Amino acid sequence: MKRHGPDGSIGIAGRRVPFSHAVEADGWLHVSSQVPMVDGMIIGGTIEEQTRQTITNLLGILKHAGYELGDIVRCGVWLEDARDFFPFNRVFSEVFGEHLPARTSIVASMVIGCKVEMDCIAFKVKK
Repeated sequence: MKRHGPDGSIGIAGRRVPFSHAVEADGWLHVSSQVPMVDGMIIGGTIEEQTRQTITNLLGILKHAGYELGDIVRCGVWLEDARDFFPFNRVFSEVFGEHLPARTSIVASMVIGCKVEMDCIAFKVKK
């Protein structure tokens, strides 16, 4: 098993978070949930802008671990407001294109002040 970013990352107010960015085992990569954060701050803006940043953060962790968008098999999505479901879907569809993963979407109160949070599981055969 390999842990990516085992020291966690910088969260709100420069605090370290107590989990790995991702954990890899037997070709599977489990990526911790991401929010629309840049340099320890949640970006403002629309659900579309926050969704793009959240996906960018997920893809950055995937790339660092040697995976890519087409390797994602499942995404979990948390939305703060159910009315954001359709605009979120537009961005999600644009980014994932032909590589649509399985997905669960729920409405939940966010721990930090954002509109969207996502995690994913990816798989690729290791050579």
